[in-house]
Amino acid sequence: MRFLMSFKLPHDNFNKLVRAGIAGQKLGRIVEETRPEQIYFCEQDGYRSGVAVYEIGEITRLCAIAEPWFLTFGAECKFSLAMTPDDLGKVGLEELGKKWA
Repeated sequence: MRFLMSFKLPHDNFNKLVRAGIAGQKLGRIVEETRPEQIYFCEQDGYRSGVAVYEIGEITRLCAIAEPWFLTFGAECKFSLAMTPDDLGKVGLEELGKKWA
């Protein structure tokens, strides 16, 4: 199962880590441990933010991915299931369209 995790990092928590000189180290450790397929850092709604793509075999792995963000930064995380074009091709949209038209 593939999903996107978007995250926002609260200013106070992250600023403390930046001032202590360890924000990059903390980010690097989480990325290394959780192994996203891709991760992008950006700004969302005025917050340091990002979007990561994860492929997981079991839903229980979601906790091991989210908790480091929650516990380290107090991050706000949102999760969305995602499909590749190949995944979407396997859905059978034509049949569904006929059935539900």
